[in-house]
Amino acid sequence: MKIEWKSCFKVCVSIFLLYICILYWQPIAGFAFSFLGAAVPLILGGAFAFLLNILMEKFEQIYFPKSQKKAVLKTRRPVCILLAVVALLAIITLVGWLVIPEFTDAVILLFEKLPDAINSAIDWIDARHLLPEEILTYLENVNWDSLFDGVIDMIKSYGGDALSFIISTVSSLFTWIVNFFVGIIFAVYILLNKEKLASQGNRILQRFVSEKWCHKIKYVLRVLNDCFRRYIVGQSVEAVILGVLCCIFMLIFGFPYATMISACIAFTALIPVAGAYIGGAVGFVMIMTESPAQAFLFVLFLVILQQLEGNLIYPRVVGSSMGLPGIWVLAAVVVGGGVAGVLGMLIGVPLAAALYRMIRHDMRKHAVKQAEQTNAEEPPAEEPPKQEEPPKVQEPAPQKKAKKKK
Repeated sequence: MKIEWKSCFKVCVSIFLLYICILYWQPIAGFAFSFLGAAVPLILGGAFAFLLNILMEKFEQIYFPKSQKKAVLKTRRPVCILLAVVALLAIITLVGWLVIPEFTDAVILLFEKLPDAINSAIDWIDARHLLPEEILTYLENVNWDSLFDGVIDMIKSYGGDALSFIISTVSSLFTWIVNFFVGIIFAVYILLNKEKLASQGNRILQRFVSEKWCHKIKYVLRVLNDCFRRYIVGQSVEAVILGVLCCIFMLIFGFPYATMISACIAFTALIPVAGAYIGGAVGFVMIMTESPAQAFLFVLFLVILQQLEGNLIYPRVVGSSMGLPGIWVLAAVVVGGGVAGVLGMLIGVPLAAALYRMIRHDMRKHAVKQAEQTNAEEPPAEEPPKQEEPPKVQEPAPQKKAKKKK
């Protein structure tokens, strides 16, 4: 086997770079995290561009789709981008307007009324004899007011200086607001030139990557785009339907905080499997401040609504668009939540769906190749020998009778 000097040089450079990374791991890791922190607006811009692209394409299908006039062609992209940005900001503002004020008031009310709510719940349980007398006696003798006052004092004592906490909170909030608007501007630039950027990326791949790997990278990007697109559209439609149904039935049954809890459930329903129940837990705590009986009835109502929605509405609206079995959806939610919290729950399912689709495609391709190889290696089946037919005996031609001479 002939060893080329270029291969040896590549191996030596790789070993040297690996040694440098191991030796100076902490500075390199610190530089990487600093770079990611500086690139947060660009990362947000890419995420916003993906979301806005879905809305923009919908608006482009409405904005004079068959017209070929120059004025329409020049204004179609900017107008549709503007409509997509306005729609996204309107959705965020609506959710914040519905959730944040009432949630703040409810949290304040919770600390004020939670001791009375616990006592009311104990009386309600005692009236129905749901717990043994010893446990009820112990719970009734607990001074819940002093207990919560002690918890609040402990939080304050470990909270540090209030002024520094407020300054750090305001600074973080201001940074996130700036990153948000910079991300929106970067997303607009991406959408205005998305065809040109796609062409440039394709040429870079063809120049620096082999043709085989170029096809593989494009295939992975197509699968990721399709899975994330299906997930966002399907889950958004399902979340809106669930939130509207929850609001209607809560108003019918007279539950308090109907709009706030419904908006919270619709927002958390973007997380598959457990999302609606996370919002339901917030709603349970909120209703508990008003009536413990209604809080338990709300849990029962949410379970029934979730079952009806999951078995009747979800298959028709979303269907099996993700192509991921239920057990892997649950696994993706659990693992993603453990790794990256709420963000991991949101992106874990489409990532798992993309990985599942690529593995399934590779397995089918491998099975087809094995079947072709098996068919090629098998010898052709021998044909049975043909039985020789007996020779046909030619019958003598009938002799003509000679005519008698007169």
